[in-house]
This record gives sequence, structure tokens and C-alpha cells, in this order.
Amino acid sequence: MTNAKQLPDEPTDEVIGAALKISLVCLGVFALIGGGVAAWWLLQTPPQRDVETKLVLPTTRALPDVPLPKAPFVDITEAAGIDFVHESGAAGAKLLPETMGGGCAFLDYDGDGDQDLLLINSRRWPWDLGDKQAGPPSQATLVRPEGQAGPPSQATLVRPEGPATASSALFANDGHGAFRDVSAETGIDQLRLYGMGVAVGDYDNDGDVDLYVTAVGENRLLRNENGRFLDVTEEAGVAGGREQWSTSCAWLDYNNDGRLDLFVCNYVSWSREIDMQMDFRLDGVGRAYGPPTVFDGDFPLLFRNEGDGKFTDVSEEAGVRVTNALTNKPAGKSMGIAPVDIDGDGWLDLMVANDTVQNFLLRNQGDGTFKDVGLQMGVAVGSDGKERGAMGIDTARHRNSNSLSVAIGNFANEMTSLYLLEPNRGAFDDIAVSTGLGPQTRLELTFGVCFLDVDLDGRQDLLCANGHLEQEINKVLRSQHYEQPPQLFWNQGIGHGSEFVPLQEAQIGADFKRPMVGRGATFADIDGDGDLDVLLTSCGGKPRLLRNDQQLGHHWLRVELEGVRSNRDAIGAWVTVRAGDVSRHCQVMPTRSYLSQSEHPVTIGLGDEANPVTVEILWPDGSRQTLQDVEVDRLLQVRQAVEASPGKQ
Repeated sequence: MTNAKQLPDEPTDEVIGAALKISLVCLGVFALIGGGVAAWWLLQTPPQRDVETKLVLPTTRALPDVPLPKAPFVDITEAAGIDFVHESGAAGAKLLPETMGGGCAFLDYDGDGDQDLLLINSRRWPWDLGDKQAGPPSQATLVRPEGQAGPPSQATLVRPEGPATASSALFANDGHGAFRDVSAETGIDQLRLYGMGVAVGDYDNDGDVDLYVTAVGENRLLRNENGRFLDVTEEAGVAGGREQWSTSCAWLDYNNDGRLDLFVCNYVSWSREIDMQMDFRLDGVGRAYGPPTVFDGDFPLLFRNEGDGKFTDVSEEAGVRVTNALTNKPAGKSMGIAPVDIDGDGWLDLMVANDTVQNFLLRNQGDGTFKDVGLQMGVAVGSDGKERGAMGIDTARHRNSNSLSVAIGNFANEMTSLYLLEPNRGAFDDIAVSTGLGPQTRLELTFGVCFLDVDLDGRQDLLCANGHLEQEINKVLRSQHYEQPPQLFWNQGIGHGSEFVPLQEAQIGADFKRPMVGRGATFADIDGDGDLDVLLTSCGGKPRLLRNDQQLGHHWLRVELEGVRSNRDAIGAWVTVRAGDVSRHCQVMPTRSYLSQSEHPVTIGLGDEANPVTVEILWPDGSRQTLQDVEVDRLLQVRQAVEASPGKQ
């Protein structure tokens, strides 16, 4: 027998059930008691009443009342002798290149010290019935095979007899703003291609400026030989592809070897067959121009100048061929290019405006390669995180500080972009809305944009060339028009309700505000009076040359540089003018806007400052040069000093 302690019996189900019933009864009693206490307390507490609070409105900063400047522009196109008309090739088929227009440039091609004028033309399509039937595009008809109602690709484009050819044109300036057509004597009249944009630069450092012209198809390099332009494209190796569509282009010294290299924007992979097969339509209109979203993008080109008249295509090894990570196809549809050193390391970076896809910021690594940092730097998309229909682009220090601004013209119902990079910040801020620029540009379809000081007050203003793609767009969208007025935004400085204020007819004249199908935009002092005149191109129409007739009495200084160790044109140099406690900055960069080039000298407004100023030059090779006690209201010509002190921006 085992000596063990006896354990109590385990509880049965009946015992557990009885205990549960007792617990529920107790909980119910406590709930009744608690509810009664709560009801008694509520009856003793007076009801809450809404209390009216006085609304305190936010205070508004007292802002100075700054009068808008009067800088009237006068259309002198016809009086100045400019009889150019752009030929888009449009004859009813609605092919996408017909919407893009042509570029323009101010340049001193003959070295006489004044600014001449180049206008790039497109042409009739080679398949469009030949040269004998090439009348005005407005008289074209679309004729289908008899008894058929097939797709547009089966139609024949017919327009009556008229001028068979179209060429680009060069006009020489007499120094006072009157021009003479010198296309034949310079060889420019032989430039017959479906032209787009132009870049002006002395690529062989021989003292005269050469031309690179982009096109649908192969591009052209024209070397300046004593005032006559020779086609050296084949021997230089810069034609690009036969099937490529190039747009804006730029001369720049990306590797700081003293020779100008060449960057070329390519748009989309396009052909007539692809375009016609798409059969784009507008409700109530019919056949329409197709959007770039349905075409594949293309890679830009970078040609390195070897110094012997030849170039090497280094696009792939330099890293400018950016691909889409998802499709492995070209990520860009490039329309505009702005070379600028964003980080002050002495190497030119590349800001690229891409249509309906992310913009590029190709940062120069200093070893011959670039890296796209557009997304990280905040310029790839808009403030809403979406891609925009970006066209023209320009950069400036519009706040007269070390901050850098980037303006990009966008599609209709997309405001013009304005990004600002402050020193020691890791990315750009989108300031289009806060400066007042954005809301004033939302409706317009903007191609060309460029910074310039129209009233010579010392602050960079902003010019926009506007115009839609579809001639009958107003039938579909009442807010849109084919012809749209150009815009000029006056920079009144920070500390105001709006930093950029749109100038109206009362300030800039009826000639400026007259609607047009605007594309390219650029500027120069064509008459030697110190202020900047404006040139706008029109798609399928006449350009507009606008003379600046401001009489505000502001002072100015024009600076023209000649590089020695740097490229001869000093492209990429920064000029800083110091007057008292105020500094004003301007970059020598003719490439700006859309398909266009400005003059090489820089114009810096000084406002009421009439005393001698200090001029500091940061040359493209990183050396610095300072000139003291410079008299104003004149052109200052500076040759790079061999003993200029080295340094970084």
C-alpha cells in the first residue's frame, strides 16, 4: 500500500456552469448601478453651449507700391528688311514635325561688331507632289482615291503651283537695326532641309563663328570661311542619324580642353508611315496632330571636338544615353538644352527639357562622363510629381545672388516651370506659384523662354513665346487659341506679392502683345543703344523683330569676352558686375530658349548706378580676372589674361 497524499476531486461541468451564472448576475448588478450614477451626474451637469469666437483674419504685409516700367516694343520686321516666311510643309496630312517651327539666332558672322540675324527654315516634304506644285499650305486639299474612303495614308496631298523651295536665311545688320539679305553670298540659301534649331560657336577657334543646324533627318555643320559658310558635316562626323529628328543643340566645352564640343537633342522616333498609321482625330475637326506620348523617345548626342576639324560621338561612353528602367528604351524626348554649372565645381552640367517624360539634369562628373540626377535634384517633374510637356529652357541668377533659376516652357494648361537652387541646398525648389509666374502661364502653350533685362534695372525678366499646335483648337477647347500673345514678365524683386509681374499693352505696346504662333525666342542689341531687342519666330508664318524703345534712363554695361586658354567664345564664362553693395551676374551662354541662340555679348542693367563699376570674370577654365573702375554705358571687350588667377566658382 502506497503512502500518498489524497488530492481533491476536479470540478465538474455543473459546478463551472453555476459559477458562470453567478458572475453574470454580479456584472449586471454593477452595470445597473454604474448607469444610474452616470445618469444622475449628467442631470446635475448644465448642458454645453456653443460659444461664438471672433474670427481673427491673417494680417497682410505692407508691400511697396512699385510702378510698372514702360518698355514699349515696336514691330520693325518689314521696315528692317526681314521678308522671311517659315515653311512648315503642312498640306493637310497633319504630320507632327509641322507643329514645331524653326529656330533663330543673333550672331556676328562677319566680325563687324553688330548683331546679324539667322532664321532656320523647314521645307516641303519630299513626297509631297514634287516642286512644281508647292503653293501656300492654306490652299492645300486632301484628295482620296476615287470611290474610296480609306485611311488618311491612302490620300494624296494637293496644293496649287507656287514657290517650290524654301531655305534658311541670313540677314546682315548695318549697325543701326536695318538688315540686308545675304543668304546667297554667304551660301545659306543652299541650306535646304527640314530645319529645326541652330547653335552658333567658333568650334575651330579661328576667330569667326560657325553654325550647326538640326533637322528632321541629317544635321549640318557649316564652317565659316571669311563670311561664307561651307558644309563640312561629313568630314567632321556630326550628321547624326538619317532617321533621327534633332531639335535644340548647344556648343559647350564639357571637358575643359579649350575646344567647343557639341550636344544635340533628339526628340522622338518618327516617320511619316508611323504618323499616318496612328490616324489621330479631334472631335469635330477630323485628322489631328498626334501627341508625343505615342512615339518612342530617342537618345541625345554628344560629340567631342578632337581639334583637327573632326568630332567623336561619345554619347554612350559619356553617359548621356539615359534609358527607361522599365522598358530599357530611350528615356528622353528632348526639346531644349541649357548648359550650366549647377554646383560651381568648374564643369558644365546639362539641363535637358523633355516633352511628356522626365527632364534630365546631366551632372558633369569631371572625368568625361555625366550622371542623370534630375529626379534627386527636383527638376525631373513638376511640383505635382507629374511629367510635363516641356519645350524651351533657360537659366539665370534672377535674384542677383548665388542661387540659380531654371525656367521651362510647358504645354497648355501646364504652368511654366520655375525652379530655384539655393546655395548649400541639395535640390531645387519649385517656385513658379510663389513668385506669381505659374498662375499667369497656365493657359498658354509655351515654347521659347529666356531671361533678359528689358528695362535695364539690374534684374532678369522672363520672355515667353506662345502658340498652340492645332489651328482649329478653339473649336474643341474654348479657352485655347492657335495664335497666342507672347508674354513678358517683369522681375520686380523679392519682397512683393508677386516676384514676376506680366507686363501689358500699356507697358510694352500693342505690337508685342499681338497674338502669333510663337516658337523660337531670342534677343540682342541690334541698334547699339544698350537695351535688348527681341526676335520671335512663328510656325508657318513671318517672324517678329521687336525693337526696344524704352526711355527709362537706366545705365548698363555690355561685356564681350575672348578666351585664350578657354574656348575663344568664352562660352560658359560668368560675368559679375559689382556696383556698391549690389552684384549682378550673367553667363555667356548663347544657347537658350527653344531651337534658338542669343548674341554672345552679355548685357547687364545697372538701374540708376552711373558710377564706375568692378567687373569680375570667371572664365570657363576656372581662372578669374578682375577689372576695376570700369565706365558704364558702353561695350567692354575683354581678352582672357594669360596670368589670370586660378579659382573655382
